[in-house]
Amino acid sequence: MGRKNANISASPTQTTTAVTTTTTATILHSATNNATGGATKRAVEVQEDGSDAECRPSKKRKVGLLGPGLEKYDATGLVPFYTEPSQVPVHLKKYFSQRERYFSRYSSGCLLDEEGWYSITPERIADQIAERCRCDIVLDAFCGVGGNAIAFARTCERVIALDISPVRLALARHNAALYGVADRIEFILADFLSFARTLPQQQSSRHRLEKTRAVDAAAHYESLLHRKIDVIFLSPPWGGPSYLSDSASTLQGAATENGDINALEPPEYSLASIRPVHGAQLFKLARRITKNVAYFLPRNVRLDEVAALLKQRAQDDGTELRNDGHTSGGGAEKIHQGGENTSEIEMVEVEEEWMGSKLKALTCYFGGLAAGQEHLF
Repeated sequence: MGRKNANISASPTQTTTAVTTTTTATILHSATNNATGGATKRAVEVQEDGSDAECRPSKKRKVGLLGPGLEKYDATGLVPFYTEPSQVPVHLKKYFSQRERYFSRYSSGCLLDEEGWYSITPERIADQIAERCRCDIVLDAFCGVGGNAIAFARTCERVIALDISPVRLALARHNAALYGVADRIEFILADFLSFARTLPQQQSSRHRLEKTRAVDAAAHYESLLHRKIDVIFLSPPWGGPSYLSDSASTLQGAATENGDINALEPPEYSLASIRPVHGAQLFKLARRITKNVAYFLPRNVRLDEVAALLKQRAQDDGTELRNDGHTSGGGAEKIHQGGENTSEIEMVEVEEEWMGSKLKALTCYFGGLAAGQEHLF
């Protein structure tokens, strides 16, 4: 278990399907239809024993965007596949113009629903996060249309991808198949809140059961360890595409009333705006499963609230907290553990995610994911 050192190739694997036939030849006979003057054909299949049997031509199976052999993953028709700007609704045009940033293989048939267009992580950023989260098993708590899950599948042994929408799960699996990594991802229709509350109980009950079994006890325990979640990636809904514009409009109005446009500051985003619950509560649930959490947050999130996530954890654990400076791109809080060992420190590392000259988001790394504290993994 734990961090993986092996280099997993990013190139997609190709799945081939072998087709065998039992016939030795197919002969087409022509016959003249006197009633209509037209020609008809019947197919005669020559069997190995020399007899022939008339067979009807089979119906052609409809092939979607993924092509033949991947029909079980194909979600063609669930949502529109836009190829021209004229097809795109006005409110989605700005996202469509960045489609190749979201999925470099978009033109090959990637599918997104409306929420997916404005919530997906750009592919290069997803790849960067996936490299930082390299491990055996990673849980993508809000997988959406699969941008991050696909990236994780190229750096981790197994990905568990959760979402509450069956449509988005189908789209995520469709996109993963297009990238050739669908077989490395378990797509589960589930609410992360319920999942996080029940998983520790299930693991605890399995562990207790392990101690009482005399037969295959070692094998069962080994299996339990292999299913341990190493990393949780949290990219919850931020409140829709207006999470920036609404706050900015309010601040601009206040600055205009005061007659000081220069006083306009970038709006700050509170963890209380996270959906479906307060961002602090979401983090606490994730940390019940693993210390290694990557939290994907808006670029304007309040860093004091991010640091307070460890402060709250320290209070829960009865440990002492002090502010110990800043990391590049954000703030860091250091926790000195109580008791005899006071040298143990945990920090949060804040990474800025840039696309060109634009800051897109922040990724906050906790536990063994933060640089310098790999021993906590």
